[in-house]
Amino acid sequence: MAINLQKGQKISLAKEAGGSLSSVIMGLGWDMASAPQSAGFLGKIFGGGNSQNPIDLDASCLIFDENKNLLDVVWFGQLQSKDGSIKHTGDNRTGAGDGDDEQIAVNLSNVPANVKSLVFTVNSFTGQNFSQVANAFCRIVNASNNSEIAKYNLSVQGNHTAQIMAKVYRHNGEWKMHAIGENSNGRTFQDLIPQILPHI
Repeated sequence: MAINLQKGQKISLAKEAGGSLSSVIMGLGWDMASAPQSAGFLGKIFGGGNSQNPIDLDASCLIFDENKNLLDVVWFGQLQSKDGSIKHTGDNRTGAGDGDDEQIAVNLSNVPANVKSLVFTVNSFTGQNFSQVANAFCRIVNASNNSEIAKYNLSVQGNHTAQIMAKVYRHNGEWKMHAIGENSNGRTFQDLIPQILPHI
C-alpha cells in the first residue's frame, strides 16, 4: 500500500516497494480550482474557474552531483537527460483528465554513478498561484508493475507559483526519497535553483 508522505519525511524507495527497484515514474497531477458561485465576474477571472485561463503546471527534474553541481535538467524544454536515463512524457498545459498530467520516468539502474540527487519541481508557467490549483499531487510509481510507492499532496493554498516537491537521492547504496514541499515562486526551474541548493 502506498505511503502518504508528510513534508520533510524520508523513505527508502526499495523498502516501500517491497524489494529491488530498477525504474520509477514521478507523476504530477492537478485540477483547476472552481470559483465560488457567488464570486461573480471577478471571481471567475481570478478564482481559476474560468476555462479560458487553463493552468499550466510544469514538472522538472534537476540532476546534481555530490558537489551540488547541476549536471542536467529534464523539463518541457528538454524531454530527455543527455545520458538517456530520465525521460519526460511531455508538457500538459491544462491539467485536464484524471490521473497523472505529467510524468518523468527514471531508470534508476542507468543513472550515472556521479549523480547524487534528482530534485523534482513544479512551476506554474502561466503564472496562476496555487490558490487556483486543486487536487495537486506528486507520486512515485514502480515502473515495472505500475504500483504506487508513495504520494505527496501539493495542494497547499497560497500565493506561491512553484514548489520544490521532492528529492530522490543515493544514500549508502540505495535510493531514497525526501518530501521537501517547499513553496517558491517562478515560471521555470531556473528561478528555483538558489532555493534548491540547500536541500542537496
